[in-house]
Amino acid sequence: MTLQELYTALKAIGYPVAYSHFLDTQQSPAPAPPFITYREAYSNDLIADNQNYVPVSNVQIELYTDRKDPAAEAAVQNKIKELGLPYSKTETYIEDERLFQVIYEIQLIGG
Repeated sequence: MTLQELYTALKAIGYPVAYSHFLDTQQSPAPAPPFITYREAYSNDLIADNQNYVPVSNVQIELYTDRKDPAAEAAVQNKIKELGLPYSKTETYIEDERLFQVIYEIQLIGG
């Protein structure tokens, strides 16, 4: 799966989606929560014979909500499961932004 395919799948959930962050301008204000961002956090390529043999991207899908939102979390988790991708999940509250952040870490292999 490629990042573009992941973007398309995340858009199908129905929330605004952006790579890394939304640009907040007068012409295009940042969306109200819930919204999703995603980014390549780091690589963990399969290495053989001193070469990067298979690309493995560790991607973070971040769900932002203004309150604990089990329905939004379930929508993201169900989409990730539908894609057949295992994930790990962490959650935090960002005090300055007054937002809950749920991070799903997945791996894209070969994309």
